[in-house]
Parts: sequence; C-alpha cells; structure tokens
Amino acid sequence: MIIYNRTQYKKLTDEQYQEEKRLLQIELLKLQEWIINYKKSVAILFEGRDAAGKGATIRRFIERLMPKSVRVEELGVPSDNQTKNWLNTYKKLLPKSGELVFFDRSWYSRALIQPVMNYCSENQYKFFMKNINEWEDELKSEGIILIKFYLSVSQKSQTLRFKLRESSPLKYWKLSENDLEVAKEWDLFTYYKEQMFHQTSTNKNPWVIINSDNKMIARLNAMRYVLTNINYKNKKILKSNHWSEEIQDYSIRFNNVLFENLSKEQYELLFSMQAHK
Repeated sequence: MIIYNRTQYKKLTDEQYQEEKRLLQIELLKLQEWIINYKKSVAILFEGRDAAGKGATIRRFIERLMPKSVRVEELGVPSDNQTKNWLNTYKKLLPKSGELVFFDRSWYSRALIQPVMNYCSENQYKFFMKNINEWEDELKSEGIILIKFYLSVSQKSQTLRFKLRESSPLKYWKLSENDLEVAKEWDLFTYYKEQMFHQTSTNKNPWVIINSDNKMIARLNAMRYVLTNINYKNKKILKSNHWSEEIQDYSIRFNNVLFENLSKEQYELLFSMQAHK
C-alpha cells in the first residue's frame, strides 16, 4: 500500500495550480502517444467514498488528451447478469492495445459499496476477495499496466461537499438519496475499506492512497504518480517546485469572479471552498 501525498502542494495558489496542471498534462499527452505508438494497454482505476473527487480527477487527466484511444468507464447500476458475472463484466471493459482507460469506480465496488449496502451476497463478496489478486496478476501477465487509486476524504469534507452540491443550481443533481444512505454507514464502509487494503494491496498491484480533502492537490498528486511510475518515451523528469511558505498577495478566482486584496483569513476561506468544488 502506497500513501502518496506531496506536501509541497499545500501552498499552491490558483495560478500555480493551473501552471503545475499544465506541465503535468503535457507529460500525459506524451504518455498517451507512447501508449498508442507502442500498443500499450493502461488501466487506471479510482475508488473512494461519494464526493471524494474521482470523476473530477479523471476529467483533469483527460481534458488535454486526444479523444481517440482514451475511455472513461462508469458502470452505474449493474444488471442482474453483470452482477452474477462480475469480473467478466469488467474484463470486457479493459483497455485494448494502444488504449488508456479510466475507471470511475471499478470491480472493487464488490469489495466496498456492494457489501456495505447489501447489493451482493456474502458468497459473492468472499468469492471476489479470494480471486481478485490472481485475476489482476493475469491482467499484468497479459501486458496491462494497472494503477489503483483510492481517494481518501474525511467525513467533515464529505459533509461539506454534500451541502455545497445540495445548494448549487448546477450540481444539485450529483447528490442522491443513495449517497446520503451510504454516508450513514461510514464506519461499516471503513471496515470494508480496510479489509480491501489488507487483502488486495499486493507488491504487483498496490493501492495508492491519496488524501482528497483538497481536490486540486489530489488531482496533481494522482497525475504525478502516474507519470512517475510509467516509463514512456521522451519522459521529462519533473522537478519538485518549492513554493513560498507565505503568500504575499492574497487573491483568488472563485466561481469565475476574481477576489483581490483579501485578508489571509478571507483567502483561506475561499481557497477551502474552492478545494471542495
């Protein structure tokens, strides 16, 4: 299990975030060209609680990539047939030669949300946990590069994001009754999460845990991890920037409005709210 959190990102201004994202996206485009030209197959999956930032992180990964040869898979509510043939369902969605695929939730729903909410039987859960490591080893032997991210969000941050979604005229639809019901099972979800880490984080296919209480920082951490751990052609070793410990000019763009000449307290409040968008 790998905990990947670059602490220097904590001092990022919005402008520094945008520049860092741009540099990482340039490298991601090189990575995609390598995948296409050398017929590689790369699968990157994201797990985490509701409002952890999985979908938003994937969108930043792909927003500058060539649309061809990249897919985002989000299964949604599985059919009875998909539920009964769980791993075969995902086998069909895996990347083909020359393709990069992102999974917004993955086959690990069988280890997390499904047992928490009784969406699968105990036997289905146990079968999955018994066989998943061997199944993933087979994927690696077939040449698939697999990266497993878990975005970790605190209960306080999740509650805040739910409230922001509920009050937003553009994002209210993202909050469902099911999200609220799952959130009530926080401790049970934690239990299954820890079981998943313990039993399915292997040397070949480790879980990479990223703190996502600040979504912007989580996105950059995830991008950097991928770029650091895949050896693609024309790879540029991105140096670690060291940002000032104290911002001199407190200004920030929030909801497309530029706020300038802020106090430190005002800036930190808006920055915190922006981090949960």
